[in-house]
Amino acid sequence: MPDETAGDEGAVPETESQAVYLRFKRAFGDAKSMSRTRLRQRRQPVGETIPYGTGRDPRGISSVMDSLTNELGWSGSLAKSDLMLAWSQIAGAETAEHSHPVGITDAVLSVQCDSTAWATQLRHMRTMIMTRIAQEYPDAGIESVRFLAPDAPSWKRGSRSIPGRGPRDTYG
Repeated sequence: MPDETAGDEGAVPETESQAVYLRFKRAFGDAKSMSRTRLRQRRQPVGETIPYGTGRDPRGISSVMDSLTNELGWSGSLAKSDLMLAWSQIAGAETAEHSHPVGITDAVLSVQCDSTAWATQLRHMRTMIMTRIAQEYPDAGIESVRFLAPDAPSWKRGSRSIPGRGPRDTYG
C-alpha cells in the first residue's frame, strides 16, 4: 500500500481507494471548497463561448450532408445510386430507351439491353460511357461496364418439351 500523506489531514491512507481519492483531491482540488462560478468555468473549455469565433459560422445544409456522408462512408453507395438514376444523361436519351442498368457488382456496371444489336452498339460506345462515368461519378468506383443481351429462348422447358437431345436429332 502506498505510504502517502493525506494533504491537510496528515493521516496515512488505509486502503488503495483512499490513496487514489486523496491523490485526486490534491490534483483537482476539493469540489466542496470551489464556488459555483469556478466549477462552471472549469467545465467549459476555453474558446467555445466566443459567439463569432472560428468554426462557429453557420454552414449550408449541403456541406453538412456532404461531411456527414463522407464521415459515415456513404459517398460510394450514394454515387452508385445516382449513377443508376442518371443513366439517360450518361448514355443519351435514345440509348436509354433501349437499355437500363441492372446493378453494380464488384465495380462492374451491368446494363440490360433490348436486343443484341443494342448490346453490340453499346459495346462500341463503352469508352465514351466509361469516360463520362469516371468524370461525373468518380466516387462510384466503376471499373468496367458489361452489356447484357436478352436471353435466348430455352427449349428445355414448356408443355411440349421431352427429355433427351431435343430438336438436334430431327434435322438431316
